[in-house]
Amino acid sequence: MSSDRELSDFLRSVEKRAFKRAVYSVRDDEAALDIVQDAMIKLSERYSDRPAAEWPMLFQRILSNTMMDWFRHQKVRNAVMHNFTDFEGEDSDGDFDFLESLDNLESSEGTESSADALERTQTRSAIEDELTKLPTRQREAFLMRYWEEMDVAETAQTMGCSEGSVKTHCSRAVHALAKALKLRGITL
Repeated sequence: MSSDRELSDFLRSVEKRAFKRAVYSVRDDEAALDIVQDAMIKLSERYSDRPAAEWPMLFQRILSNTMMDWFRHQKVRNAVMHNFTDFEGEDSDGDFDFLESLDNLESSEGTESSADALERTQTRSAIEDELTKLPTRQREAFLMRYWEEMDVAETAQTMGCSEGSVKTHCSRAVHALAKALKLRGITL
């Protein structure tokens, strides 16, 4: 049986990546925060008695399901309310990511020029922009495999599909991203 401290440490270790994954999926910072919080609460309430080794897979599955629930709720709400303003893009001021800015400050203090920092920021922004354009399943598989560093079997289990589907989704995502970034003049 795991302790409250272990659970707290685990949740702290996954919060930033979970938030980023949710933002890529729902394209709304506030909704992403709610989704991650809901997923963390569900894990705490329902699975805190499980061994700590099971938490990463459980959390990823809960996070995926919570995001799917959010999409379902949005679909129903939009159908009932006919609220089409949700489809409008937000202004460019909504792109600020506080957690990411803290990581950048800690990891790059005094080690890179302002030109390099600007180029890195622009490249990351372009990659994030292209990630949001991927189809949902491709983006989900890509983020789990390369952002969450899950293996193919774990990703397939979390997504509820075959390992072959995960490989196909990832391959298509990588090729689409490479092509889009090349068109933007970015080579990695």
